[in-house]
Amino acid sequence: MDTIKAIYASLEKVMDPEIPVLNVLEMGMITDVQQDEKGIHIKMIPTFSACPAISVIRQSISDTVSKDLHLPVEVSVDAAIQWNSNRLTETAKEKLRGFGIAAPPVHHGEIEADMLLHVTCPHCGSDNTFMRSPFGATLCRAMHFCRQCGMMFEQFKPLT
Repeated sequence: MDTIKAIYASLEKVMDPEIPVLNVLEMGMITDVQQDEKGIHIKMIPTFSACPAISVIRQSISDTVSKDLHLPVEVSVDAAIQWNSNRLTETAKEKLRGFGIAAPPVHHGEIEADMLLHVTCPHCGSDNTFMRSPFGATLCRAMHFCRQCGMMFEQFKPLT
């Protein structure tokens, strides 16, 4: 297996600390992977610019890849690219639903109110839901309630 493939295989083990069923690749957080004579260089982007987990994720990437490949690893935040919710893979969206979080819809650069107000319940699949609060456990999530099954759930907000 070549080194780049091995790096990506290692990155599959690095889970998001706030949504531990998703890895950084499924989240679309990795923007570049390089190797040279000095070691491995990985660029990442946080899902939210004020994300408190940035340093934890950077350290986890560095520790995991370094341990797996026995090479020095440098992880930097890629300032040239801004994360948006369209970067989530389809696998990530399925895992979110299985974790009880509604996945964000695909957008085309504009977030419309319907994307936040009309959300399908990840527990029962009903569209009979309403937003309880635009703020959830983190800034990138909103709280919803399902009238069908009576469950509260979070929606990962669509972000541009």
